[in-house]
Amino acid sequence: MKQLSNSTLDTLSLQAQQSPRRRANYNLHSELSDPIQRLAIAMEPDTFVRPHRHPHTWEMLYPLRGRFVVLYFDESGTVTDRTVLGEDSSVLENPAGTWHAVLSLDKGGIIFEVKHGPYTPVSESDYAPWSSQDEGLDAEKLNAWYAQAKVGDKIPA
Repeated sequence: MKQLSNSTLDTLSLQAQQSPRRRANYNLHSELSDPIQRLAIAMEPDTFVRPHRHPHTWEMLYPLRGRFVVLYFDESGTVTDRTVLGEDSSVLENPAGTWHAVLSLDKGGIIFEVKHGPYTPVSESDYAPWSSQDEGLDAEKLNAWYAQAKVGDKIPA
């Protein structure tokens, strides 16, 4: 039996807090080649998730602890939809090929993700060309923007 106990989630959250990227994951799938990827991702509010897409798969997100802003973008970087998982919505599924970004609003936030495998890192062509690559000061500004962005807003250059 595979499970995510409270103790496991506590440990995962601590790993994220101590990680330079401010996130950590716990895989329920056995191999990166598994056809369905299932994982818990602990994300601190100061981690940066660059807008990206998964052209080959949908992605289902479920908040285990905390709240998460999920933004969808069009091809030019304009917000087309926004939800707050854990507040406005309990589960959300990103369609394949949709530009999106995620922001943890709460310390100790943990999100559960399910998508088709095998695991493949996001390629450079699947990061939004209109988004920052910098995980430094630009990331702080973008995270603050993510938190307040509304449908119709364009991502800052």
